[in-house]
Amino acid sequence: MSVLSPAVVAAVDDLELAARVVVDGLRVGGHRSPFHGYGAEFQQHRPYRAGDDLKYLDWKVYARSNRLYTRQFRETTNVAVMLVIDTSASMAYPLATSGISPLTKFRYASIVAASLAYLASEQGNAVGLMSMTGEAMAYLPARSGRAHLRALIARIDGFVPADAWQPGLVIGRAAELLQRRGLLVVLSDFYDDESGTQRELRHVVQRGHDVAMLQIISREERELVFNEQTELEDLETGIRLLVEPATAAAAHRDAMTQFLERCRVFALHEGIDYGMFDTSEAPERALRDYLVRRATQR
Repeated sequence: MSVLSPAVVAAVDDLELAARVVVDGLRVGGHRSPFHGYGAEFQQHRPYRAGDDLKYLDWKVYARSNRLYTRQFRETTNVAVMLVIDTSASMAYPLATSGISPLTKFRYASIVAASLAYLASEQGNAVGLMSMTGEAMAYLPARSGRAHLRALIARIDGFVPADAWQPGLVIGRAAELLQRRGLLVVLSDFYDDESGTQRELRHVVQRGHDVAMLQIISREERELVFNEQTELEDLETGIRLLVEPATAAAAHRDAMTQFLERCRVFALHEGIDYGMFDTSEAPERALRDYLVRRATQR
């Protein structure tokens, strides 16, 4: 089976082509789409009966009528999928040097997002996009169809990671714009506003949406792979720090391990699907492993 390596991905300028190759590999591998069976639309009320699940009680109706009614839902075949992509400057790591174009975290996230959009669209699902460029929201509503898919991928391809972003604001707005219960997929390194991001993700789950955290991390970030004293710059704040790898590497690895574990444990505790994507791993293989885990855990 052909697998698109990270080095090859870095050389592919056409995002749609790269995503199609990844999806073709998943299809050959016989992977089942993860996008069926999550949709549910409100159908009607009926009087509450002893034994009914209390989470379906409609308290607003009770406040108006002083009577208990249960909300009933109709399962839908398809689901609305909203992709939320981190466009902050930290996602541009590693930076291109000496004319070489490395696979940045953002390009990796773009490949994964476009591949998920393909998978969802092929199953007839509506796919939308939410991100932030500067101070402005970048949004495409969840729709189906080939023309919309191409427009969505082109929009992703046009993003340039820069500055900081406001994850809580973007995630919250994306959830509000899902017109019915759906799947919200956030692709990020999750460095920005950790507590605010987790708080908003928790709110999205409480609204009844299915949520996935796909954390994009590079090996260099996890291991601090430098052989000599190096000046590091925060891509979002511009702060510079002179680092001696021999003395800082162990503390850095411990800090990164703790951070990644906090993200994983938070997701597990809140019922959120979590996947850690290392940019040194082929996107097709990483995505297949994540989707298999997702399918077996549901």
